[in-house]
Amino acid sequence: MKNHPQQEQKTLTGEAKSGLLRPWKLRSNRTFALLATAGVGLSTAVPFFAAGTAISSTASVSQSKQLISQNPGRAEITLVSYAVTKAAYDKIIPKFQAQWKRQTGQDVVIKTSYGGSGTQTRAVIDGLQADVVNLALGLDVNRIQQAGLIQPGWERENPNRGVVTRSVVALETREGNPKKINGFADLAKPGIRVITANPKTSGVARWNFLALWGSVTQAGGNQAQAKDFVTKVYRNVVVLPRDAREASDAFYKKNQGDVLINYENEVILAAQQGKSSPSYTVPQTNISIDAPVAVVDRVVDKRGTRKVAEAFTKFLFTPEAQRDFASVGFRPVNQTVAKEVQGKFPRVAKLYSIENLGGWDFAQRTYFADGAIFDQIYGRR
Repeated sequence: MKNHPQQEQKTLTGEAKSGLLRPWKLRSNRTFALLATAGVGLSTAVPFFAAGTAISSTASVSQSKQLISQNPGRAEITLVSYAVTKAAYDKIIPKFQAQWKRQTGQDVVIKTSYGGSGTQTRAVIDGLQADVVNLALGLDVNRIQQAGLIQPGWERENPNRGVVTRSVVALETREGNPKKINGFADLAKPGIRVITANPKTSGVARWNFLALWGSVTQAGGNQAQAKDFVTKVYRNVVVLPRDAREASDAFYKKNQGDVLINYENEVILAAQQGKSSPSYTVPQTNISIDAPVAVVDRVVDKRGTRKVAEAFTKFLFTPEAQRDFASVGFRPVNQTVAKEVQGKFPRVAKLYSIENLGGWDFAQRTYFADGAIFDQIYGRR
């Protein structure tokens, strides 16, 4: 049945909420309705990969191009991401704009918002109109899904279950490493001043916490031993900034702390920008920091931006974009690029994932919910 696109959207939204249809079915119906309404076959759908350079006005385009997004000459989407991705997107976005323009004839404006992953998540749920989110942890995307803004099954829409970059936890010390900090165990020693972000507002801080916890449990220790160790580390924490960027500024600009626990990519970027020496320590038992990307279904369907938003997320997995992520310190998920840059990153002897710690739902309940282990630990400092 050929419904008007707006009618189809309302119908599918209701079905999605009731759980009657699977995510792939929802997207398939929506695409069919858009194309059928315009009299265009599925074989003529606009390809995902495109390009463009400048923002300008296009006088006329073909009917197929009018299906792309919003209006023939110009589309606009908003990317909401966590703080430390900005340097990568400053490189990636112009390339996508150029590609989209060459392929479709349409200009695209990509507005951006950067901040702590938890803070960004709450902003989207509270009404920030994000077409695409790239957040520091899958838990945050799941929270947006639970708010009814993203359809279930978002992980299946892109490669690697939506994970677009990887990193690990790194330890940055003062020049010459005067406190001899060479691994997680050293962070619990008396007199060590630690900088890490706040797990209540920051994705990196949750990864940091889980890396500390896993350094015990993934090496044969039990939960009680892990809690005792992590409690000792947080007794040494001198400040809890809101996000990874503020943690870096506290360490580099304000000269606070003896050691910064941070994303490896943020440490690499700081070295590139001259904020620190390029030396840092990657603990050999470490967690894979997997950052996902997703299209915000309710927003793109309301604004008519699905095609360009989906194309943008697909572009992030291409070798071109993955090289830009790698250039600022992220470990690429594209295997070709990963091989190209493997000498750039220290090898990790034991790399585990969030699934080894019970998954994000378990981690949230156990460690980060109000009154859970982090609150118990930090409240006892």
